[in-house]
Parts: sequence; C-alpha cells; structure tokens
Amino acid sequence: MKWEKKDLIGLEYLTKREIEYILDTAKSFKGVSTRSVKKVPALRGKTVVNLFFEPSTRTKTSFELAAKRLSADVLSFDVSTSSVSKGETIVDTAKNIEAMKVDCFIVRHSVAGAPELISRNVEAAVINAGDGCHEHPTQALLDLFTVREVFGKIKDVRISIIGDILHSRVARSDIWGFTKLGAKVMVCGPPPLIPIGIEKMGVKVTYHIEEAIKNSDIIYLLRIQKERQKENFLTSLKEYSFFYGIDQDRYESIKDKIFIMHPGPMNRGVEIKSEVAEKENSLILNQVTNGIAVRMAVLYLTIGSRK
Repeated sequence: MKWEKKDLIGLEYLTKREIEYILDTAKSFKGVSTRSVKKVPALRGKTVVNLFFEPSTRTKTSFELAAKRLSADVLSFDVSTSSVSKGETIVDTAKNIEAMKVDCFIVRHSVAGAPELISRNVEAAVINAGDGCHEHPTQALLDLFTVREVFGKIKDVRISIIGDILHSRVARSDIWGFTKLGAKVMVCGPPPLIPIGIEKMGVKVTYHIEEAIKNSDIIYLLRIQKERQKENFLTSLKEYSFFYGIDQDRYESIKDKIFIMHPGPMNRGVEIKSEVAEKENSLILNQVTNGIAVRMAVLYLTIGSRK
C-alpha cells in the first residue's frame, strides 16, 4: 500500500491496515540498529524538529536517534529559551520554524489537541509525541510491535492495562491499537482512575488486579500521573502499591505465564518493585529498543516520499 497521510496524530484515526503497514515497515528498519554503521540514507536532506513543550527522555531521544539513523538533520527545540516564554503562540512558533524550510515537527505538549492545531497551520508533517491525556501513538505502535515480535501475532492476545487509565494518553493509544488488531483488552485500577464509559472503546473493566492477572498474557503497568491530576484521586501511593502494584509475591503467581510491559518512566516501589522490573519476562527494555525502529518507520512513511 502507499502511505497517504500527512501527519500521525493518533491511532484512533488509523485503520487496521495502516497500523499493520507501519509495523511491517518498522520490522524492515530494526536491523539498522544492529549494524556497525547504524545509518541509511532514506531521509538525507530532510530536517526534523523536536518541538517538546514537556520533559521527555525516552521519546525525545528515540526520535532523535531514529531521524539520525535515517540520515535526517535534527533540531531540538528548547522551550525555556524560546520566544514561547515571551508569549509567542505555539502556532506562530511552528510557522516561523517552518519558514526555515523544515520537513517535520515532532510535537509533545501538555494540552490535548496541540499537535493537531499545529498540523492545521503548517505544510510540514506533524507527529504527535504525546498530547495531554489524549494520545501517544508511537508508544502504542512500539508496544504493538513488541507484542507481535514475542507472540507472532496480536489477534486474541490478552492484555491488561493497570493503573491510572484516566490520565494516560498511552492507555488510550494502546486501546485503539490493540483492539483494532484484535487483541482482548482489559483495564484495571482504582475506580476514580477508570474513565466512565471506557467500555465503549471495546475493553473490559475490572477493579481487582487478581482478575486482571488471571485473564492476561501481558500486564501493562502505568505510573500514577500526579502531574496531570487536578485533584487527589488516591489516599496514598503506599495504598495504591498494596492493591495494584506488582511485588515479588504477585510476581510469583505470574512468572511462568505472563509478560510485563511499562511505557516508562517507572516509579519503582509503586506500580512495580525493582526486582520485578529486571525479571526475564519483563519486556520493558525491548519496548525501548523497538521504539527506534517504529519511529524510523513513522518518519520514513510521513516524510520519506514527500518532494
């Protein structure tokens, strides 16, 4: 198939076929990172701008490496020293940078809809690197890639997403992606952190981690996102960890049959104990590795064929 979309704003807007096409393209790029010379000329002459209005380690670094391994030029935008701090709008910022003839913006912002707003006002491609509580599409794509790599398929794989579903853009993107590709998704967490009506997205809901574990091939752990919470949803993190965290005792009940995933950053000692994060059935570092191949694929598809 031929990629037709200018931007990647969210998995909600992609078809099953489009998602699979990205994953297949990522598979072809994964080997680049194992070569002695980790570079191909696919995006030579293109310029990619990291437009991050929120802190990031994995996503920003992964996009930078992905772009450089495709031979693109990369500019990382420092918000604290930019005209945004003087009151310039994000649209004006993007349009001024685009006037320097760049080809793609990677946008992370605390406000849902910011990447789409930018995409409507620029000709360059826009890739959403996480917007508010809305979506984080490339995280979900690397999660899908990792699951398909381990299981050889996604259809009928059972995955339980556990934690702060209400404030998680990763959860939303994962739900769109996994359900479209035929996985069986359950969400689990304290009642205040489960969005009302989330069943309409095609998932099952439980408030008991034992039920989530019992019905899973994968448990996908989320951190409690205090920075996005407008009010107190929990009595304490210690209480949350007792009811929903994966410690050594809970690990003993799952170690022979269930894989563990996490988008990072991990809050060790809250949703996962340190000793559990390092176990053999943890796919957390696999996710990080696969993120480069997936983001190479997304960059290549969105701007590689543009004149």
